[in-house]
Amino acid sequence: MSDYTVRALRPDEIRAAADLFRTTLHILAVSDEDLPYAERMHQPGRTFGAFDGELIGTARSFDAELTVPGGKRLPMGAVTGVGVRPDRTRRGVLSELMRTQLTEFTERGVPLAALYASEAVIYNRFGYGVSTVTQHFRIDRRRARLRDGVPSGGRVDLLRLDTELDRLAELYEQFPHRAGMMTRPPYWWAGFERHLRRPESPVQAIVHSGPEGVDGYAVYTVERKAWDQPSTLDVVSLQYANDEAFAGLWRYLLAVDLVDTIELGGRPPDDPTPLLFADPRVCAVTGGGDDLWLRLVDVGQALAAREYEGEPVVLEVADRVLERNSGRYRVSADGAERTDEPAELTLGVDALAMLYFGAWKASALAGVGRIGATGPDALRHADRLFATRASGWCGTHF
Repeated sequence: MSDYTVRALRPDEIRAAADLFRTTLHILAVSDEDLPYAERMHQPGRTFGAFDGELIGTARSFDAELTVPGGKRLPMGAVTGVGVRPDRTRRGVLSELMRTQLTEFTERGVPLAALYASEAVIYNRFGYGVSTVTQHFRIDRRRARLRDGVPSGGRVDLLRLDTELDRLAELYEQFPHRAGMMTRPPYWWAGFERHLRRPESPVQAIVHSGPEGVDGYAVYTVERKAWDQPSTLDVVSLQYANDEAFAGLWRYLLAVDLVDTIELGGRPPDDPTPLLFADPRVCAVTGGGDDLWLRLVDVGQALAAREYEGEPVVLEVADRVLERNSGRYRVSADGAERTDEPAELTLGVDALAMLYFGAWKASALAGVGRIGATGPDALRHADRLFATRASGWCGTHF
């Protein structure tokens, strides 16, 4: 029996939870200036704490929706603020927090959970898997020239972030969401606003307008330490509804004066930015890695919600944390359902999450021992069934 208890935190305990989490990341405690933002980031009833007389661990979430392949949106618990006090680690506290949180999602009928992992070795054992990946770009703005044929774009205007931040939230929800993208409730925007208020360099926002109205926006800062030193434009956010808006935003960004380099991080694997330039080498890929870690809380509901193409395959899923998910599922172009048919592929729920948005092929996961298969036909069928037309991508860090 553990010597600690886990329960939902009261509103007056939120600051302590935020401070504990920041301690685990080696960040200073919440300042009085930041406290109002921290309080707005916490959805009531969604933060858990572990106590052994005092707070020793915490995990919070907020409710959102996640777009799945085919366009449906499913309820999702956006998990964040997970940490255990350094003197209480490796005693099962994190495991109990995760189990409590996943059980709460199950009881509320939330079929998906997701997070961004500070440590990649932690979350597989709780059923999370890397479901989308990203890449980062560095553009030599001085040498960048657009190719002939790039759309001319429309009108670009500055947006006053001090009075019009809500406009970005409205636009984000209006633009099309690819698979993997999530809604951004007020709890997320509170954190984004806090982030924008912190930089030493001014933050600028622009909106692009086409024939049908506003169809794109970007948020950026320019870091310039001295007048005779190189400067970098950092694109904090880039969202658009069509090709014309994408090109128009880039025409503006490339024309910003006193800029040597443009940094653009966290983009999807099929991001077309390098294709804009006559010399694609002016847009270097400087990094990338895991984006959204997904957890199928209700495997049956999650599998049934997305679309598939190709021949059917029977999966046998193992879930050590939420055992009711364990069992066989027949996945086909008609959907997914429980079955008693013999299994063709065996996998853990974390590996299933890696297939869900098409970031990884079943054959690749089988090649490294993460999926068992009865033969190559089953892997080939699964590769096609879980493939997506566009790369899955979240692009909303939380």
